[in-house]
Amino acid sequence: MNIESIQFDEKGLVPAIVQDARSKAVLTLAYMNEESLRQTLDKRETVFYSRSRQELWHKGETSGNTQKVTDIHYDCDQDALLVQVIPQGPACHKGDYSCFSHSLLEGGQEPKDHRYAILDELQEVLSERKATLPEGSYTSTLFQEGVDRIAKKIGEEAGEVIIAAKNDDPEEMALESADLLFHLLLLLTDRQVPLDDVLAVLEKRHS
Repeated sequence: MNIESIQFDEKGLVPAIVQDARSKAVLTLAYMNEESLRQTLDKRETVFYSRSRQELWHKGETSGNTQKVTDIHYDCDQDALLVQVIPQGPACHKGDYSCFSHSLLEGGQEPKDHRYAILDELQEVLSERKATLPEGSYTSTLFQEGVDRIAKKIGEEAGEVIIAAKNDDPEEMALESADLLFHLLLLLTDRQVPLDDVLAVLEKRHS
């Protein structure tokens, strides 16, 4: 990135939209000045400029809820940044996964236009569970038990799919396949592998 190309405003700041690299959920909107942007690039963790305190702010330095930077894009006018991260905890100071947890739309979410959107929704939910580890959650328990337990669960679900296939039971196979896909997404989230990376491999193989 050529920092000199970024168009900072009259106060020397540029807005930074922070996005979960796995789920694509927008986590927060913050601001950076030239020095915080340089430190972000150097640390590979988000460093912002606090307008209220008028000082640099390394996200998670005291709370531990850091954000590992995977990529940074700037827009066509070069006056806004899109910072893609792997969050190590809630993004919001109130303890929420995202600062954008409230909706003005009736029903709380925008309508989805295709059935495959459920994969994006699932990845967002799993990313939130990984970041916040709410008590009593099945996925939180698996995340806490670690990769060996999750991998074992995938093996179990794969076996159920095979049994359903050999029994020639389409309904049961659909149910067991859903369980398998769910746990595969959970493993991808745990290992910090975005679903987009998997789809990119399939696209490359198909081309």
